[in-house]
Amino acid sequence: MTEQAGKPFLYVVVCAAGIAADVGTLITAAQRRDWEVGVIATPVAANGFFDTEAVGAQTGRPIRSAWRTPGDPRPFPPPDAVVAAPATFNTVNKWAAGLADTLAVATLCEACGLGVPVAALPCVADALATHPAYRDSLVRLRGMGVRFGERYTGDPGEDGVRPEFGWARALDLLDRG
Repeated sequence: MTEQAGKPFLYVVVCAAGIAADVGTLITAAQRRDWEVGVIATPVAANGFFDTEAVGAQTGRPIRSAWRTPGDPRPFPPPDAVVAAPATFNTVNKWAAGLADTLAVATLCEACGLGVPVAALPCVADALATHPAYRDSLVRLRGMGVRFGERYTGDPGEDGVRPEFGWARALDLLDRG
């Protein structure tokens, strides 16, 4: 656990999906459950998929999307848990393959290697979810201990309304074990 007020520290990894605009909902839920939060975004997500200034103000920390240079202080303490939400097709597949080409994916890879609890809320369209690589990636990541919530497509229901993204579900997944 981190030293800051004795609160556990949660890394939230944000990927480039339209629903990322609402990541503040997850941060609020985490803070209500007494987590300190730091956000790490894929470079594309940080470039317009959510309001980085508002999220930075909400967490009191800078949004990270690039590695720090040697000698720079660590902007976040080590994580007590990590949430990937929304977790896109691209990130899930790179993560499972160990292709740590962004800080976001490298963070996910490292968390699994350190035994840090990780929860993911996939945001993947039906057509992409049928791809064999994606299905294989889920099997591999579950085998590594990653806890997955239900996949979100963003498709409207029969009533024409898009379902809510279950942001707090990620925290529930962390609580279960």
